[in-house]
Amino acid sequence: MSYNLLKGKKGIIFGALDDKSIAWKVAEQAHAEGAIFTLSNTETALRFGMTSELAEKTGSSIIAADATSVDDLYNVFEKSMEILGGKVDFVLHSIGMSLNVRKKRVYNDLNYSYLQKTLDISAISFHKMLQVAYKLDAINEWGSVIALSYIAAQRVLYGYNDMADAKSLLESIARSFGYIYGREKKIRVNTISQSPTMTTAGSGVKGIDGLMDFTNRMSPLGNADAQECANYCVAMFSDLTRKVTMQNLFHDGGFSSMGMSLRAMSMYNKSLEAAIKLDDLDLD
Repeated sequence: MSYNLLKGKKGIIFGALDDKSIAWKVAEQAHAEGAIFTLSNTETALRFGMTSELAEKTGSSIIAADATSVDDLYNVFEKSMEILGGKVDFVLHSIGMSLNVRKKRVYNDLNYSYLQKTLDISAISFHKMLQVAYKLDAINEWGSVIALSYIAAQRVLYGYNDMADAKSLLESIARSFGYIYGREKKIRVNTISQSPTMTTAGSGVKGIDGLMDFTNRMSPLGNADAQECANYCVAMFSDLTRKVTMQNLFHDGGFSSMGMSLRAMSMYNKSLEAAIKLDDLDLD
């Protein structure tokens, strides 16, 4: 269902790789709600992903960029304004990558060169993006910038590794830049802390299947999927949320407020009973 929430609005969506990507779903939903936008990703992602298909579907232009490169980001914002015919109204940062996770380096045995890349790609790129947009005056008044985060920024979740540090930094950048952008330009900056989602990137996180089952059992409303996250992003891009800024917004079915649920405890008790029965067996 479409409500024309973004009719007449222009934007830039960073990070759409394939139809499993949250950014992909955001692009589809933004298009359905009347927005026009450009798409940006790295040259490698554009070669191996499906972004061209999304561009054709939404009538969008693709601008290749390494989000850690300030020069590339200048090019994205300048070209986007040229293509779209003026300043943009929304920006999505859906970018994250950890070589430590990919290389299975545990948190107490990090490769620090990899860590620097994790922070630069997954968090500092957000600051660079905001700073470039600010210097170019590329976002209209009452515009909205969203970056995707995760609850591991506040709590330890097994296997999320140095990405947790990156998400903590990401949320801090949103607050600090949100103050400046709000004070001077009436532009809002927020992060959305999404449920664990089986995206192409998310599937590489150790134990993702078990984590998703656990969070789904813990959350009163269950896990939020990629499409539901896209709907939330669109609401945050719209004029209906003009006074929401500098927030980390949990979109996780209530997981972030839970200690223990009936469903999770029931599963734990079953496992505990099975473990006790095994302990009672004389296996010698």
